[in-house]
Amino acid sequence: MCRSVDVQQAVMAKNDSLAAALRTDLGRQGVTSVNLLSSPGSGKTELLTEVLALAVRRGIAVAALTADLATENDARRLARSGAPVKQLLTGGLCHLEARQVRGHLEGWMPQDTTLLFVENVGNLVCPAAYDLGETLRVVLMAVTEGEDKPLKYPTAFGSAHLVVVTKTDLAEAAGFDAAVFAENVERVNPGVDVVGTSARRGEGAGDLLDRVLAVRNGMPAHRPALTASVHHEHTAS
Repeated sequence: MCRSVDVQQAVMAKNDSLAAALRTDLGRQGVTSVNLLSSPGSGKTELLTEVLALAVRRGIAVAALTADLATENDARRLARSGAPVKQLLTGGLCHLEARQVRGHLEGWMPQDTTLLFVENVGNLVCPAAYDLGETLRVVLMAVTEGEDKPLKYPTAFGSAHLVVVTKTDLAEAAGFDAAVFAENVERVNPGVDVVGTSARRGEGAGDLLDRVLAVRNGMPAHRPALTASVHHEHTAS
């Protein structure tokens, strides 16, 4: 048991070191990186496609790295936005690590990129523990997943700089109680903002992009409750 814990701590320490170095390198290049976490089926890819397309229309130099266990389906969907997109296949790994992100960015990311979205593997457990050198961590949840999701996954929601609710067009049909959800988010991450979105109705993508751009332009980000899970200079509020 002790050996297992020691190995895990060593792995996490190495990842944190690589993530810190990556964050420094991206910062020097003027790149704001956004780590998107959610369960499978949350609508993350569809919303990100809308955000990327909007950024392209605004003339923002944006790119996206999308991760999955298999297939390049998500990369093909995201590419419809007109933004540079690259698929990262984890080969069965349930999360991304900083070394993978760095390896896939090298020699690929356009030099003029100022905004990078990293779509993590659909999972709210393992990915929450891994720093990817991001500037912002955004956790998404669909209204169909239930108001108690933040209480079930406190590490993911507690380490978020922003929480996004997707598929709000289904809220009434799903019986989603936004007030109860907001209370549960507040319990695990006091003060974090919640943004409602509906990719089907074209709602919320602009709000999400504007919030990311505000941080890129110097606005302090929310300080997550679990600050130890997210190591970067934008956490002060």
